[in-house]
Amino acid sequence: MREKPTPGLLPTPATFINAQSAITGLRGRDLFSTLRSVAAHGLRHPVRSARHVLALGGQLGRVLLGETLHTPNPKDNRFADPTWRLNPFYRRSLQAYLSWQKQVKSWIDESGMSDDDRARAHFVFALLNDAVSPSNTLLNPLAIKELFNSGGNSLVRGLSHLFDDLMHNNGLPSQVTKHAFEIGKTVATTAGSVVFRNELLELMQYKPMSEKQYAKPLLIVPPQINKYYIFDLSPGNSFVQYALKNGLQVFVVSWRNPDVRHREWGLSSYVEALEEALNVCRAITGARDVNLMGACAGGLTIAALQGHLQAKRQLRRVSSASYLVSLLDSQIDSPATLFADEQTLEAAKRHSYQRGVLEGRDMAKIFAWMRPNDLIWNYWVNNYLLGKEPPAFDILYWNSDNTRLPAAFHGDLLDFFKHNPLTHPGGLEVCGTPIDLQKVNVDSFSVAGINDHITPWDAVYRSTLLLGGDRRFVLSNSGHIQSILNPPSNPKSNYIENPKLSGDPRAWYYDGTHVEGSWWPRWLSWIQERSGTQRETLMALGNQNYPPMEAAPGTYVRVR
Repeated sequence: MREKPTPGLLPTPATFINAQSAITGLRGRDLFSTLRSVAAHGLRHPVRSARHVLALGGQLGRVLLGETLHTPNPKDNRFADPTWRLNPFYRRSLQAYLSWQKQVKSWIDESGMSDDDRARAHFVFALLNDAVSPSNTLLNPLAIKELFNSGGNSLVRGLSHLFDDLMHNNGLPSQVTKHAFEIGKTVATTAGSVVFRNELLELMQYKPMSEKQYAKPLLIVPPQINKYYIFDLSPGNSFVQYALKNGLQVFVVSWRNPDVRHREWGLSSYVEALEEALNVCRAITGARDVNLMGACAGGLTIAALQGHLQAKRQLRRVSSASYLVSLLDSQIDSPATLFADEQTLEAAKRHSYQRGVLEGRDMAKIFAWMRPNDLIWNYWVNNYLLGKEPPAFDILYWNSDNTRLPAAFHGDLLDFFKHNPLTHPGGLEVCGTPIDLQKVNVDSFSVAGINDHITPWDAVYRSTLLLGGDRRFVLSNSGHIQSILNPPSNPKSNYIENPKLSGDPRAWYYDGTHVEGSWWPRWLSWIQERSGTQRETLMALGNQNYPPMEAAPGTYVRVR
């Protein structure tokens, strides 16, 4: 079913923390500085502040008398239990909390602070308001019920979970029961072999799952920030198996998890290693050119590789490029980027160079604060207040399987967000060659997510416009990960498409067509047109020069 997107319902780009924040980090001193600025502003304008205090006092008085002044967001599951509406005590506590939230927002909106200062203040107070929610205490009606139902055992289990997370999970609530999964047995199970290995990556070739296969292979490049098996979780949502069953020859890069010995690996190091893998794919399959697919930072890497090949006049080795939630235009407008000043960027660089790597757990902490109600306080309630185990969910297991970034690559990413180099020819130099994406005349297919807080969809759209060649862009109805993991079996899947790319993402959206279902089949027909002729399937993996070394998922993916 196809229909036009509803006018007035333009999806909002990410509001708070995003990919730049995760790479740069947020310093506590910057957050406290914002609080001091807000407090100082309130003292300098006592009349305005007093007016809002009195307004809040008036609302709290009406709340104590039993009035219901505010309705919580129906999508806010924190207050879904009917006790919050029916019990007089809980109804009043919820109404007091909502009154405080709305009055603080009104006070900031009506203050005389600059736009940037207001944005920073909204950001900090949103984090504080989420933290002080009455649902985060032992008075949460769900916690009270569980306490009585378990005879007090829920409190004992919750304290045990809290202690375990303080010791082993960087102080954050665990999001998944990790012992429920094992790499190679319950996730990353598709049959294949490592056919090439260098210092930075392993290249895996997968066994065919179709009677015929296309001549040109697909090389999937995951982000260096995560393990590759987001493309091969369980069979029901494995992108690798979907491609194999539809006749594609599939190769996947598995990046090595670096340590302090690899601090000098930068973007050029990754591009050189990926070029080696590209040539191995060509040698094994006999294909002149290869289809590339990159996700998140993997998209940046394949774009840099193509720019490097173009500068060497060897771009003919690439047949097409698919970009999944990838930023090439790094301009992101959000309150969190207002904290990323020169001093913060230099401090982040210095920190990673001193340690040799940027720890994955540090990035995970920032990512969790992107959506604190979903990724922190939800598990705070479940794990500690209710004393329950976190769910056994394969995506969350993959998400918690952190990797590190070498200091040099971390520095390259910081410079990428600081200078936005790919928006002008020669702004980025890789492997000694200047990059000009407009000259990369390779057909491309880009996917973004409406609810993506990490790589906002409008920035991904602008990234598509930087590329040469025939460009396609689709907007999935999901977030960062679910936009990638979007199999046809998902009944909630839908996306927006519009073959005419205008300079304004809003115009593209309003002129677009709403399509029910997953974008995977649309991409499949697109990639098959660019994969050459079909032939009888060759079941053997590797060749004489690149024989199978060990079974997938290989060695590098297991390195912690």
